Amino acid sequence: MAFNLKKVVRALLLSSSQPLAIKDIQAAVTRFHEQKSAMAALLDEAAAAGPAEGGATPPTGEAAPEASAPTPGIPADEPAEIFAEAPQDPELYEDVPAMVTAAQLRDVLDEIALEFRAADDGLLLIEGASGYRLVTHPRFARWVRILRSEPPPVKLSPSAMETLAVVAYRQPVTRGEIEAIRGVSAEAGVTRLLERDLVQVTGRADLPGRPLQYGTTDRFLEFTGLKSLDELPASDVLSNRQLDDWLQKAMNPTHLSDAQMGLPEEQLALEATHVTTAEPAA
Repeated sequence: MAFNLKKVVRALLLSSSQPLAIKDIQAAVTRFHEQKSAMAALLDEAAAAGPAEGGATPPTGEAAPEASAPTPGIPADEPAEIFAEAPQDPELYEDVPAMVTAAQLRDVLDEIALEFRAADDGLLLIEGASGYRLVTHPRFARWVRILRSEPPPVKLSPSAMETLAVVAYRQPVTRGEIEAIRGVSAEAGVTRLLERDLVQVTGRADLPGRPLQYGTTDRFLEFTGLKSLDELPASDVLSNRQLDDWLQKAMNPTHLSDAQMGLPEEQLALEATHVTTAEPAA
């Protein structure tokens, strides 16, 4: 019977309370082969030593066997007997490939995700920033909150959403830069986002006063359903360079003269003459 990678991956997903990355599954396959080799080495040593009762001493004139070095994958302080292989399911433990590629695992994970959706039993397999994990379907969210005695979720206000969007696209960004882009105070919005663990302090800007800089968190990726920031929708209006130029001009506005504003030269001259010849009334 051929090795069933899908069943193994499904079991690993069900057994893990944390997101399971592809590299985690590959590491498990590597440890499987290490332990299998270690157990085979122990069995070979036991067979070479021959049957001996516990506590028996070697015959007179024969030196006692030296303690061997710990075998990789087997705790040194545990008796070898407990690691003897028991009858196992060939579908799960035989003909395990030495290496499972990321492409193979992605195909298997995609198949499992489709099976969960087709079964419609309340579970979904999603991929996040930290890996794959099983989650309950959103339509069961109320029951989950009742079980955990959690309050209903509070939606972000439009102001907080705008602030979050600025942080996501401009990070690392200071509060002053956020306020320059939005044109209003961002203190309340940043505080709310920090409380929700959607943004975090990432450092200090090399500016006068060393203001704090903010960036998004892993929870932000879960909140938006993104795997990485690279999946943020691209702006079709302004490029990053245009945004930089606009932000610099917004924070350092230049005062335009009347001539730069396009007023006629005659009007400028008339106003200048009027100001010069005007005398205060007696």
